Formats: sequence, structure tokens, C-alpha cells
Amino acid sequence: MMRIISGSFRGTKLTPPPGMTTRPTTDKVKESLFSIIQFELENASVLDLFAGSGQLGLEALSRGAARCTFVERDRGALSALSKNIEACRAENISRVVRGDSFSFLERAGAQSFGVILLDPPYGGDLLRRAIELINRFDILKDDGIMICEKAPGDDIMPLPSGLCLQKEYKYGRIMLCKITKEGKTV
Repeated sequence: MMRIISGSFRGTKLTPPPGMTTRPTTDKVKESLFSIIQFELENASVLDLFAGSGQLGLEALSRGAARCTFVERDRGALSALSKNIEACRAENISRVVRGDSFSFLERAGAQSFGVILLDPPYGGDLLRRAIELINRFDILKDDGIMICEKAPGDDIMPLPSGLCLQKEYKYGRIMLCKITKEGKTV
């Protein structure tokens, strides 16, 4: 069962996407992820790229983020995402972008985000490509933080110039990577 684990939406049950195309983050990893970014969330503008059911972005809103942009292209995941936003009564602080994550990043324009959550399907180069585009289009605020969930074999190094891997955390077969702009220590 997926649910919001803390904050103003605590206990809200979430609808999972149908099928096996998305992989929900476990409560243990989700709790660890939000412990890492807890001081970055208050009034933050959040980007939940590869949003799936939206559980990470909704958890961020529940814990004090001001607004969240969810980007997802899968129809089943989008349906679950809409239901979950409604269940949390977060429509007025949520923006859903239906489409490809890379197209969104290329069109992001002057938008910038204090927290970027990256949880693409494991394998391949989706994560690396997303990090490169986020850096190229400069959508991470100077004092922002990026958190990536990945499999140990998904290589993100070397990071693009201007970004810094602050720390990696391992939870069984799942890794979280905390990335900031160079010069920022968190």
C-alpha cells in the first residue's frame, strides 16, 4: 500500500499506477529521502520529474513545499497521479505536465526549482540525460538540491560542470544521490 507518511497529508492512501511500468518508492527509502532534504522543503518549488503516481512530490507538499510540478507521460500513471492529487486536496498547489520529461526540460524556460526529485525507470541513460538537461537549462536554483533514486549500476558520473555530488546513500539495491550546484554545502 502506498501512502503519505508524514506532514499535513499524513496517512492519505495513494492509488498506484496500473501494471508494471512504474516502480513505487518504498516507505523506508521515501523516509530516508525526505530526511535528507527536510530542511530544503519549507516553501520550496518542487519538480517531480518522471512522477509516476506522484507520491514523492505529494510527500514534499505534505511536508511544507509551496508547490510541485509533476511531469509524467504514461496514461495509467497520469490517471493515478490525478486521483492522488485529488485525494490529498492538493489541486491548487500542483501542476501536472502530461508529456515527456526531456521535452519539459527543454521548454522549461525561466522556471527554476529549489528541489528536484528524479526517479526514472532504472537502467539506461534516463537519469544521466535528465541531470545534463537540468544543468544545461539551469532550472535548479543556486541554493537548490537534486535527489536521484537509482539502481547501483546506473552511472551518473562524471556530473556536468557546475554540479557536485554531495553524498550517496545505499538502501539494499536502491541508491539515493544528493546533488547540488558547486559551492553549495548541504
